[in-house]
Amino acid sequence: MALNETHDTGLQSWVASANTGRSDFPIQNLPFAVFRRKSSGEAFRGGVAIGDQVLDMAAVRDTGALGAEVRPQVEAAAQGRLNGLMAMGPASWSALRLALSRGLRVDAPEEAALKACLVPQSDVEYTVPAQVGDYTDFYTSVHHATNVGKLFRPTNPLMENYKWVPIGYHGRASSIRISGVDFKRPNGQLKAPDTDPVLKPCNRLDYELEMGIYAGAANAWGEAVGIEDAERHIFGLCLLNDWSARDIQAWEYQPLGPFLSKNFATTISPWIVTLEALEPYRTAFDRPFGDPQPLPYLRSEANSQRGALDVQLTVAIQTEKMRAEGKDAELITRTSYRHAYWTMAQLIAHHTVNGCDLQPGDLLGTGTLSGPTIAEAGALLEITEGGKKPLSLSNGETRTFLLDGDAVVFSGWCEKPGAARIGFGECRATVLPAHQA
Repeated sequence: MALNETHDTGLQSWVASANTGRSDFPIQNLPFAVFRRKSSGEAFRGGVAIGDQVLDMAAVRDTGALGAEVRPQVEAAAQGRLNGLMAMGPASWSALRLALSRGLRVDAPEEAALKACLVPQSDVEYTVPAQVGDYTDFYTSVHHATNVGKLFRPTNPLMENYKWVPIGYHGRASSIRISGVDFKRPNGQLKAPDTDPVLKPCNRLDYELEMGIYAGAANAWGEAVGIEDAERHIFGLCLLNDWSARDIQAWEYQPLGPFLSKNFATTISPWIVTLEALEPYRTAFDRPFGDPQPLPYLRSEANSQRGALDVQLTVAIQTEKMRAEGKDAELITRTSYRHAYWTMAQLIAHHTVNGCDLQPGDLLGTGTLSGPTIAEAGALLEITEGGKKPLSLSNGETRTFLLDGDAVVFSGWCEKPGAARIGFGECRATVLPAHQA
């Protein structure tokens, strides 16, 4: 992909709320979601964010305002799942993005028709935007891997394979939920030293700050995707919270890895920011001096020059007490996706090198995106050093791990001189009490 007229910082929309300079959704973004009006019983359908509005793609389809050239893409974008649009590939995505951009610009002849297709974001609810057939979670932050490794292997925190192979495991697609859907604290087997295991609610519940990568066009079963083509198989990105039950995980993870500690809930943000919208925020990907270079199937000149993305990421916590007192969530972490040790192209290339066939709508989690300092840590496990150093909040409360009633809020955005600021919205959920086992 390359910069084009849709990235022009001078573009303004006839939707005034898109032109503030602080909106997540200016005309240079145009992310996709699936929505309906709250409590309406309407069918879910695709939408595009512009300012504080949703452009209803089913209504756009019915107007025919964007023209015959992109009619198939508009039809696909109007559905209750976006898998059909994701399957179309980069040329089709780009053509639709261009038509949307031109139709939403100041003085566009389509203004009158498209204005009737707007729905205020404050009036809508969202659902998971694609049928996620499979979900793979990776482990791409060397800082997170090292910090966690130190807790269990102080003299050998990083496993030998980490710098050679993108580590991942198969997650549970059925428990993925959209931002705003709260979940119950999980039950599972816990084992204290010198005692037998017991079934009880997790008491070391944690969040993990991640990004989600949606697969686009499929690859044929048995055929690997080369790293040069990997990004052609990525539709876009979202925010992702890989909730983790640390005490359940400690007992179950040997020898096959996480199971009940991870499959009870994964929260994603509603909006999918396309790879084309993120083009201005490319940055170089390189390895620290002395680290092994990736094997040839994970290496390309383009990936080295521009394979990383500088997405700013934050974590905030709103306790039950804060909420009762009318206080907003408190910021505790700020980091960036640029710190990842493996790029999104490398994840696709590695995932398929054995012939695994990715399908449109499959979701890849990046793993916890911690930066090099503790202020950039993406999980409480790191911040509190496994619960030994409680996090102090400004209202006097402390946390080692999450309590019932705690809400965790992720946000993400991109900004730099010479490019329009674009954002991902928020990814939020609240911990509810466990069900009686």
